[in-house]
Amino acid sequence: MGPDTARRDVLRFTDAEQLRQATRIIRQEAESLIRLSESLPESFCDAVRLIGDARGRVLVTGVGKAGLIGQKIVATLSSTGTPAYFLHPTEAVHGDLGCAGAGDIVIALSNSGQSEEVVRLLPIFRQLGVQIIAITRDEENPLAIDADIVLSLGRHAEAGHLALAPSCSTTAMLALGDALALVLSQARGFSADDFAIRHPAGRLGMDLKTVGEVMRTGNQLRIAWELESVRDVLVQHHQPGRRTGAVMLVSASGQLTGLFTDSDLARLFEQRKDDRLDGPIRDVMTTRPTTTSCDVKLKAAVHLMSQRKLSELPVVDGAGRPTGLLDITDVLQLVDDENEAANESTPPLSETHISLARSA
Repeated sequence: MGPDTARRDVLRFTDAEQLRQATRIIRQEAESLIRLSESLPESFCDAVRLIGDARGRVLVTGVGKAGLIGQKIVATLSSTGTPAYFLHPTEAVHGDLGCAGAGDIVIALSNSGQSEEVVRLLPIFRQLGVQIIAITRDEENPLAIDADIVLSLGRHAEAGHLALAPSCSTTAMLALGDALALVLSQARGFSADDFAIRHPAGRLGMDLKTVGEVMRTGNQLRIAWELESVRDVLVQHHQPGRRTGAVMLVSASGQLTGLFTDSDLARLFEQRKDDRLDGPIRDVMTTRPTTTSCDVKLKAAVHLMSQRKLSELPVVDGAGRPTGLLDITDVLQLVDDENEAANESTPPLSETHISLARSA
């Protein structure tokens, strides 16, 4: 079939027919997940216990589409508290088996359970003292027979008009791997803070950062005694570097009692109260300002600033003493840096891409 004939066939495949077929495929994959959820093997709990008690590493292996699913399962395990590594079956027999040893757990993936590249590794794993968890379609294939624990997917007819390309089976395999990783994570007591440590960048990192990771501290803060005059505070507490528009005022015992901002200063001039510049700053400061603590999630603190229309948010300790300041300009810079990093990770369109887009 030449390119012109193929193009005419695509054109005869109407939009409505394409959408119907796509809907059918998605529903077929969804039905595979429902069947899997209704027949989850009891050996699943054995697999959770085996990995949870393991002193060694978790290695995941598979070839072809199963190998790609294996790499995703490795990523999910690692990011949710179970360090894991992907062992490519072909590279394994060329030296990478050196990473496996007694006490390790291998999760072997193969829908048919007959993938030659995976099956030939099983005797070697046995020699090395590695225990094997098989994720496969049934318990009657070579992989299942030689495994310590079998997580059976069941038989799934593949989607699409040919019903040949791995689709329903790999969807089920991925879902079972995700379930294993996330149940393990919960069993280990893995917390949102643990998750944040492993996801310091991107949107997830932003959402899980705490105020303490972003706030200004030390010599970046402007802190003054509440009985000093406005003029003395502005002159003597000038801060080089990153300037903040807020001075935190404290009592003799060091507790935060108020906040004086650029807006407060502007208001004095607007109301022609210049004479108050030489009076105690506590007479013109904002008393009982909104505060937060360093362990509060940044997302919650920014939401609070948005609700109350604040540009600066003092951070205090348990005794009410100022320990930091969250400045909206720093938050905006952080968001801008994350967006810039995301843009840099997305390669620009090449001339080939542009040409293809124009001809489509």
